[in-house]
Amino acid sequence: MSDTNSNYYEFWQETILRIKETLPAQEYTTWFNRIVYIGSDDKKIILAGASQFILDTVIARYRDLLVNTLSELTGEEIAVDFIVKSLSEIQEHKKQDPTTFMEPPLEAKVVQPSKPRNSEETTLKIKQESNLNYSYKFTNFVIGDNSTFAYNASLAIAKNPGVSYNPCLIYGGVGLGKTHLLSSIGNHIIDNTPELKVMYVTAEMFTNEFIDSVGSNKMQSFKNKFRKVDVLLIDDIHFLQGKDGTQEELFHTFNNLYESKKQMVFTCDRPISELKNISDRLSSRFERGLNVDLQPPSYETRVAILKSKTEQRGSAMNEDIIDYIATNVCTNVRDLESSLTKLIAYSELLDQEISLDKAKELLGTLPSLAANANQTLSIDTIIKVIGEYFNVSSFEIKGKKKNKSLIQPRQIAMYLSRDITEFSTTEIGTEFGGRDHTTVMHAYDRIESLMKSDEAFTNTVLKLKRDLMNVKR
Repeated sequence: MSDTNSNYYEFWQETILRIKETLPAQEYTTWFNRIVYIGSDDKKIILAGASQFILDTVIARYRDLLVNTLSELTGEEIAVDFIVKSLSEIQEHKKQDPTTFMEPPLEAKVVQPSKPRNSEETTLKIKQESNLNYSYKFTNFVIGDNSTFAYNASLAIAKNPGVSYNPCLIYGGVGLGKTHLLSSIGNHIIDNTPELKVMYVTAEMFTNEFIDSVGSNKMQSFKNKFRKVDVLLIDDIHFLQGKDGTQEELFHTFNNLYESKKQMVFTCDRPISELKNISDRLSSRFERGLNVDLQPPSYETRVAILKSKTEQRGSAMNEDIIDYIATNVCTNVRDLESSLTKLIAYSELLDQEISLDKAKELLGTLPSLAANANQTLSIDTIIKVIGEYFNVSSFEIKGKKKNKSLIQPRQIAMYLSRDITEFSTTEIGTEFGGRDHTTVMHAYDRIESLMKSDEAFTNTVLKLKRDLMNVKR
């Protein structure tokens, strides 16, 4: 292994500078100040982090970005390896590496002697007053590749609120587990640190209480309620779009809690950058801390979720039926549970064992299966049609090569995926080889810009769009 004078070290320095320009400052600081270049071998650089959790997160979110940037700069296929080193070794390497600046050591939280545990009845009452769904716990959240990062971040927050990841934003489509994780955080804190005051609200509840307080001249009471908590959990902040007065109040509430080092966690159905009619100063605060996403569960995770839900209900379900549901309900956890509930209810109410044919009959009318049977245009179909037009394979469009002959078809496919489907940029990026949502946004802006200046190019894109709409029908 070579030292920092390796041929690849200068490329590493340039790579880090480029990445720093593309990521939000807090996100860059949160993860890239926790890894360090320690050397290289032939066509490979070695990075180190102080824990496997840090490395797993960097690998999942940024490995492709690192590999692509390095390969682009060097003109070679560069691999990136990750190893765990002790914190002292990491700090020593940082002293020698001008691409990173030394973070002040995270102050250890002074652990005060906990108050005696509340009785089960008292704890339940506190959770109800905090608006928490006390059935949502970390122990009954099924972890898959789609949710590992969000789960680990939520658990870390619950164990040490207000210290590491504040604020935190969890985003993803409906029914993927955002509310489950939010409530799990609150329930864990109340169970283990009962002296902390927790408050869970939806953005709609926050808005309605704000409006009521204005109308009844009870603004101070409203402010006290939300500014004198230790942990504030707000669900579905996309509801705040266009509500300027509520945004203004939340902005001041955020500042008050942040300055007091109180923990805040929010959820949203999409990345903050995709929200409309949200003030810049509020959106910048949502992005200030850690942003994590929840993806739709894979087939294996869907099977695990169905089995877990079946066990929780004390029921038995044929493996073929579980496979049928997991194969056909690809939308979200909520739809999986809805399908299972219908079958279990039928079995229990009529005292009949469910066969696979009966399951297909009963579930055929559910929106989730009906949608799957008549599903809208898939991203794979878009990629295939674009690939056939430009005579490149779907594999190449999804791949990492940056040949000029591939970049434009790839960007057009991303543009049309965003333009004519309901998929979020995060979901689209996942289908394009696990790319980040910012890559999709850049592709969309690039194609939109070219269409404004090049009539022939515009006609090509519109023709492809017409072709795809015909496929959809």
